[in-house]
Amino acid sequence: MAGLRTTINPDKATPSDLFPNAPTPLREHDETTHFSIIDGQGNRVATTQTVNLLYGSGLIPVGAGFLLNDEMDDFALKPGTPNAFGVMGYEANAPKPGKRMLSSMTPTFMESKDKVAVLGTPGGSRIITMVLLGILGYDDGLNAQQVAALPRYHHQWLPDVIETEKGSLSAETVRKLRAMGHTVIVPGEVKGQRSSDAWGNMQTVEWNKATNAMDGGSDPRNPVGKAEVRFDKAKVH
Repeated sequence: MAGLRTTINPDKATPSDLFPNAPTPLREHDETTHFSIIDGQGNRVATTQTVNLLYGSGLIPVGAGFLLNDEMDDFALKPGTPNAFGVMGYEANAPKPGKRMLSSMTPTFMESKDKVAVLGTPGGSRIITMVLLGILGYDDGLNAQQVAALPRYHHQWLPDVIETEKGSLSAETVRKLRAMGHTVIVPGEVKGQRSSDAWGNMQTVEWNKATNAMDGGSDPRNPVGKAEVRFDKAKVH
């Protein structure tokens, strides 16, 4: 702080362009959190929780020490106007007592006679697509870590575009989609577009009833604060 004070001239304004324009360091993720659990008795939990946007509503209940979310953004406050994630709502989504707002959070169980899988991820309106891709990955026989690492792409009706992670679709696939009339957003092609290099933070665990073994996957896209995949005995009793 002493060094910062020496840069201040009380008699003359300091031009803003003299200051570095590096972004503020990220101290805490401004996003949703998901965890997937299966315990030794076979109990399972898929939990997705969020404050929605950065700092939620900005309100902290007295004595509670946590932020209230701003999920009111997921109501259609103005019909036909997209929310912060580009999701469109209409009169049916207007805020009224007793109603539940739109939400893309998709904590998921998959169950068959021989296997159980739990999965979910943060990611705003892309969550549903990411979870669907995970479900299809399990259906194709991938293991939990392969499911967590699957490349991702997304379409949500409006805006009428296909978003992609960097490298998730080949150049040839992008070319064919565009030839069909699709708008495809590829990270890095146009500055300022919403798509980014990597999405989400898929966390998933699978219990193979036939072998009575567990398998877990944690998203390799999020090495900082990466969720721990832990097995107390790696068996269900």
